[in-house]
Amino acid sequence: MIVKPSEKTPLGTLAAASLFDKAGFPPGVIQVITGPGSTGALLAEHMRIRKVSFTGSLATGRMIQVAAARSNMKRVTLELGGKSPAVIFDDANIENALTWTINAILTRSGQLCVAASRVYVQQGIADQFIEEYKKRMKSAANDLGDPQDPDIKLGPMVDKSQLERIIKMVDRGRNEAELVVGGVQHGDTGCYMEPTVFLNPKDDAEIYRNEIFGPVSIIKTFETEEEVVKLANDTEFGLMSGVFTRDITRALRVSSALESGVVGINCVSLQNMQAPFGGKKQSGIGREFGEYALRLFTEPKTVLINMAA
Repeated sequence: MIVKPSEKTPLGTLAAASLFDKAGFPPGVIQVITGPGSTGALLAEHMRIRKVSFTGSLATGRMIQVAAARSNMKRVTLELGGKSPAVIFDDANIENALTWTINAILTRSGQLCVAASRVYVQQGIADQFIEEYKKRMKSAANDLGDPQDPDIKLGPMVDKSQLERIIKMVDRGRNEAELVVGGVQHGDTGCYMEPTVFLNPKDDAEIYRNEIFGPVSIIKTFETEEEVVKLANDTEFGLMSGVFTRDITRALRVSSALESGVVGINCVSLQNMQAPFGGKKQSGIGREFGEYALRLFTEPKTVLINMAA
């Protein structure tokens, strides 16, 4: 197995590599190769590599799929972007919904493919929910700063270019939705982005349609179940979604209707190593975790025996 980490975050993978030696793995069974995107491209088009599992952007995923087809038709698993919706009905436990949706956009400072970046709230509790959501997101700005401080919970964007990309998207978003929290860089040093919240964006707003990969969420209100299912599914992404309600029948009905590979009921942006994880539509191909991942890394073989011959 050859592991190629992102050029922006290689150190964690390099540190983990030595653990395989300590665990007794034979030399060379697990290898780590660092480098820019061109290094990954060499792996994707290599004729002796038969399988690639990639986690990253939609644009890079497309290039890997093309390289696989042009080389040796290697099998590809793609875990790509997301624009995950969290649907909150009137009868939901509001405190639980607030905890999950806020954690889901602030984990890793929003640099998470399953981040709940679209929050849909039913009209009956919209005012109460939005007010408390805004309050907690503003408070979260106090947790930005020195990563060496144990009281600091939110880290920086991965690098300056990512911070600049987010700020530009947010600035364009000011003309597409109502900015109610954040929207600016935090401090003068480091790549920290303040938790940011937009309300009721235009249907074609960039911040509403595209993955931001930062601590930026969009809240939109709805009236009926049919309406919110249509809104949640109106995207080319289909990775993760959440349904918040005390009505288990409705929860299962809406979960079935949502076009995403994973659905959480009264939770969101959650992964379990025993359960398959992956997306629909342009969020990816194949599944990770559990027995489904093992199947994708093995090749079935059929042997037919005719003993009467």
